[in-house]
Amino acid sequence: MSFATILDQLPPAKSPLLRRFASLLEPNDDASFERMAQEARELTRQNFGRTMRMFAPLYLSNECINNCRYCGFSRDNPILRVTLTVEQVVAEARHLAAQGFRQVLLVAGEHPKFVNGSYLVDCIRALRPYFSSIALELGPMESAEYAPLVEAGAEGLVVYQETYDRGSYARMHTSGPKQDFNWRLDCPERAYAAGFRRIGIGALFGLSAWRPEALALAAHLEYLLKRCWRSDLTVSLPRLRPAAGDFVPPFSLGERELGQLICAFRICFSQVGIVLSTREPAPLRDVLASLGVTIMSSGSHTEPGGYTGQGRHAVHQTVRGRILPPDAGIDALATGQFEISDERSPAEVANVLRRRGFEPVWKDWDQALITR
Repeated sequence: MSFATILDQLPPAKSPLLRRFASLLEPNDDASFERMAQEARELTRQNFGRTMRMFAPLYLSNECINNCRYCGFSRDNPILRVTLTVEQVVAEARHLAAQGFRQVLLVAGEHPKFVNGSYLVDCIRALRPYFSSIALELGPMESAEYAPLVEAGAEGLVVYQETYDRGSYARMHTSGPKQDFNWRLDCPERAYAAGFRRIGIGALFGLSAWRPEALALAAHLEYLLKRCWRSDLTVSLPRLRPAAGDFVPPFSLGERELGQLICAFRICFSQVGIVLSTREPAPLRDVLASLGVTIMSSGSHTEPGGYTGQGRHAVHQTVRGRILPPDAGIDALATGQFEISDERSPAEVANVLRRRGFEPVWKDWDQALITR
């Protein structure tokens, strides 16, 4: 049975695990929340110790052929765009490596003209001397298209469904290949077939009501744990942030509810990594780190060239997907995907984690472990 079939049967067709998960999402009082928090902390320590994996996103391109109402990279947004050359990507990578990172997430909008297989293979191969772990967050592909990326050295893939509500998904994705809900939904399984060691999924909270969204995400995770058991799975729970286009989220997820959601995932999926990005403000990230989070980004930029200013002389403006004539006056970075909230440096975040009893882990994997 495909996950699309399971999803369309929710909420009536819930497994015992999903029934427990749903119960943990119900409104509760402070005493109940504290009991959840204590259980989540204990399970995290049992399965992950006091470690926190550190990673950084590296944006390759903000070109995109999709129209997604909530995304700063949406095709029709009149923004500054650029695709970094491989040499410029390496310059950004050196900066991140100098800050201590050995795990990087390569991110790009979906535009085959600018970000294709050969370009990605070249980027991955060029970055292997700097990073032991290279993951990708790109437009969905076929397994056969993923295979060369795995062979080149990518070992992780991240793909958010954005929202599991079919109606909301249709309203948010108005044109482009991303309109195909099921094609995106099946992406983690195609990635698994291609040989990725790590697969990350998530939902973008704010596009639909958070409890049904969380239940669908948990159902997807439960499904993948059975189908993709050779890979490590992670889950991300990002909340919408301001971006180009001035989209106003139709739904909200409060800070306490986000904490409750993290606890619920940790209690029900004790061995799954939980990712927390710089979308959240620093004080909240410091608190959530102790509730079940195991992977954090820091010092992030969401625009291509954001770390070192690479590509700024090749920036061009687009309006409704059309590149405007060259403007000699443009001397700026490309537009970011969304605003970040935690602007602390990687060293500052690592120091806070140490003061709170955590060990920042910059490297926990190496390709040499599987090299024959």
